[in-house]
Amino acid sequence: MSRRPTWWLPVLARIWPITWMSAKATTWPLVGGLIARLTLPMFSGKNLNVSYIPINETLTPPGSTPLPIAVVEELIRRSAHRVIINKCTCRDARQCEEHPAEMGCTLLGEGTREIDPRIARHVSVEEAIDHLHATLREGLIPMTGRVKIDNFIWGVRDRGKLLTICHCCRCCCTILNSGKYLPVSASAALVPLKGLSVSVDRSLCTNCGVCATECFMGAIAMSDGFPVHDASLCKACGRCETVCPSGATRMNIEDLDAAVDELVGRIRERIDFE
Repeated sequence: MSRRPTWWLPVLARIWPITWMSAKATTWPLVGGLIARLTLPMFSGKNLNVSYIPINETLTPPGSTPLPIAVVEELIRRSAHRVIINKCTCRDARQCEEHPAEMGCTLLGEGTREIDPRIARHVSVEEAIDHLHATLREGLIPMTGRVKIDNFIWGVRDRGKLLTICHCCRCCCTILNSGKYLPVSASAALVPLKGLSVSVDRSLCTNCGVCATECFMGAIAMSDGFPVHDASLCKACGRCETVCPSGATRMNIEDLDAAVDELVGRIRERIDFE
């Protein structure tokens, strides 16, 4: 088992702002290119491949289980082992006032057996699912996939046995606050669900611009008073639909089963968590 003493979490929260600064620093004149070459290999290619799973119930066929619960519950059930980190580093670092820092990441796979119990709770399938439900009620957005740096952070040998499920809030999440600054090589590691699209009902739109303001990738811009969506930038987090006060913004998915199969297949290519 790894050794990560209790003080590791508060120390991690103190140094975590470096991650936000690194993303923005890649846009700086002169030194941005150098910073990108030094830092981005850990956040691109095989080292990072994640998807947001929108919590919007409009993506769910009537009478069935909402998409995020169905997908993430299945990942939890299949996992060889699981832990819940005692604190969310992002929320702890920013001293979040909107959501509890105690709603930490869920980590799955054989590798989680190595995580020091002083920084995480080793839990049952039922406990992990209860935690998921609590984060969804809190309005947090699940993000799941391969995050190589988590092997170092949580003291797990990198054998492809660690699956990360972050429970993200728009106010504190590192990626949700810096995604639009990432170079293409890194932002490509944020993979939207297959076949998901966003539409706006102009008859309902009040031209408030909240969706454009809240889009962490800058994928929505106001044009002639209406929001225009750039699908090439969208990462399908579902935030735009969640914050739309008039219900004008909608998320649509071509084939729900195909989207789930693609996500699970992509995870299996990178991680053996079962």
